[in-house]
Amino acid sequence: MNVTIKDYEEYLYETYKNYGIDSSLFMKLVEEIGEVAEVLNKRDGRKAKENEYLEEQLGNELVDVIHYAFAIAALNNINLNDFIIEKDKNASIKYNHKFNLIEYLSNK
Repeated sequence: MNVTIKDYEEYLYETYKNYGIDSSLFMKLVEEIGEVAEVLNKRDGRKAKENEYLEEQLGNELVDVIHYAFAIAALNNINLNDFIIEKDKNASIKYNHKFNLIEYLSNK
């Protein structure tokens, strides 16, 4: 099953709409970013590790980051799909990429 950005935003809005506390979601987002950094430090040998499944941990922590970022967007009625496309379009010009996301998807 594939999940669209819109579906995920709607789901998270329904999940958090009665709580509506952006600041606590933001604190969770920052916490999860720290956990991504911890896994990357272990993977790159900057931090000790003991028989850990780092790929699985990294995937789980990245999903947590996405979860809280999307929840904040959903509660603020921000359409991330539109922002992703526009931000990528501007970045592709700024950084002189061969193509932007829309062009990539059109050629796929």
